[in-house]
Amino acid sequence: MVPAALWGAGLLAYRLPVTGVLAGACALLWLLLALWMAARVIRGRAGWHIAGAWLVSVLVAVAWWTSMTPQQDRVWADDVAQRLHVTAFDGRHVVLDNVRDFTWRSEQDYDARWVRREYDLAQLRSADLVLSYWMGPAIAHTLVSFGFDDGRHLVFSVEIRKERNESFSALGGFFRQFEMTLVAAEETDIIRTRTNARGEDVYLYRIEGLDRSQLRALFAGYLQQARELDAEPAFYNTLTSNCTTIVFDLARQIEPGLPMDYRLLASGYLAGYAYDQHALVPGVDLATLKAKGRITERALQPQAQQDYSGWIRRGIPGMEQERAR
Repeated sequence: MVPAALWGAGLLAYRLPVTGVLAGACALLWLLLALWMAARVIRGRAGWHIAGAWLVSVLVAVAWWTSMTPQQDRVWADDVAQRLHVTAFDGRHVVLDNVRDFTWRSEQDYDARWVRREYDLAQLRSADLVLSYWMGPAIAHTLVSFGFDDGRHLVFSVEIRKERNESFSALGGFFRQFEMTLVAAEETDIIRTRTNARGEDVYLYRIEGLDRSQLRALFAGYLQQARELDAEPAFYNTLTSNCTTIVFDLARQIEPGLPMDYRLLASGYLAGYAYDQHALVPGVDLATLKAKGRITERALQPQAQQDYSGWIRRGIPGMEQERAR
């Protein structure tokens, strides 16, 4: 009963269609009444009317929850306004519409640009794990950047599809507050905005142990996710459908034996999980990989303006000789 009371309070706080203060007051009132009813039941002092009121309230909350449906047609924030669309894919050649290629000067000052990109998956050469920290060591946003023989990179990122003037809330993500979107973007957009515009702390790691066929399978997994979200919207969930779980789900399609681990939730430690699974550069300890993979300061240097992808990879194990062409 206590977990149900907490869940109901969160549902009211984050989904009640009233002002934040009023929603918070309603949530608090519900929580106090629910805990009072739970205490009466525990002490054996609850009559049928209290137990019945409790049951009805829970059923109403569940019915409300199940009636919520994700939408495609809200007034979206500019950076998630378009849905990634797989225009064509024959198993090798792919055409993508609405690849994001923004120029960011600050979080509020940017040039919006959505472009069409074509890729030959026979030229896939690498996949890099990107972790961006903004709220302490335990939580990071997870991205995967694919590199091609011609020097280009494409980054995939699962994010909330926030409405205009809406901001991320980890707790709100438990209560169907946000739809989910898959962003495909240039590194000069989606990574640079984190290092340069938002002031986040960003780390880059080369993923090892995948041959080209496995790289293609991982890339194709993102394309399938894009098609599903393009056809039918879905809710973001902080626990089960987020930026890290999709990477794990796709990786498990290639390596079914990957174990569950707390670091899949505490995504700030995801590099340690990948290291333990022998998915990072062998022969280099994790502390060195982390120290050399920190790209935050390099991304801010003037040289990054001319060759962002090549410059941020300078000195990273597994990428030492790599340059964008």
